Amino acid sequence: MNKPFTFLTARRALLISAVALAAGCAQQAPKPQPAPEPVRLMTSGGFTAAHKLLAPQFTAQTGIAVESAYGSSMGASPTSIPNRLSQGEKADVVILARGALDQLAAQGLVVPGTQIDLVRSAVGVAVKKGAPIPDISSEDKLRQVLLNAKSIAYSASASGTYYETQMLKKLGIHDQVMPKSKKIVTERVGTIVARGEAEIGLQQVSELLPIEGVSYVGTLPDSVQHYTFFSAGTASTSTNPQGLEQLLKFYTSPAAAKAIRDTGLEPVAKPR
Repeated sequence: MNKPFTFLTARRALLISAVALAAGCAQQAPKPQPAPEPVRLMTSGGFTAAHKLLAPQFTAQTGIAVESAYGSSMGASPTSIPNRLSQGEKADVVILARGALDQLAAQGLVVPGTQIDLVRSAVGVAVKKGAPIPDISSEDKLRQVLLNAKSIAYSASASGTYYETQMLKKLGIHDQVMPKSKKIVTERVGTIVARGEAEIGLQQVSELLPIEGVSYVGTLPDSVQHYTFFSAGTASTSTNPQGLEQLLKFYTSPAAAKAIRDTGLEPVAKPR
């Protein structure tokens, strides 16, 4: 004899149906995708300001995080990029002065043949904010400014190497000016000038512009100007070729050009 269909029976049937439906949905629900592997990037000071603008845009567009490390293109500082790599610190891509990048490739720390020029950078001059702005519009005027200055700070990287080995000799004032010049190894030249520890600072324009407490004077005259190309190369420790390729594609795109120019650099890379 059939039992009557009661309220409790109906409720039990609904519960069974709900449990079965939930189980089916759980089986069909897609598994969450793991986050993309981050790109590990090392950059020297010349490209740092541009990178700090571009990296968040890249992550927003691709979902790929960028792990950043900073250091000079050359020099004995423990944080210089050559020292970081030689001590085993891992990276996917390094961005630094082209000459230093080529040396890393020769040492096997960067994969030979992966170097690409990203930007061109000029050398500029800065003074402490509020100080008189010197006239460096010609070679003769720059020469006089350097001779009159009580102290001068210059970079331990590419622009500083040019300053101490070529520029002062071109101006004919090497012996007079070098004794009052100080090479800055562990921080930005502009920071030294802002603290009043040097009257004048010379460094890549892109490294002077972000520093608070200084007034940017301008670039060196064309006759003594020295351009440095900052270039990217694949680190020999790279484990993320796909993420690296996406990052370089973005950094060489027309969309990145404005941020690069805003930081005092000139884009030179062809879109990938």
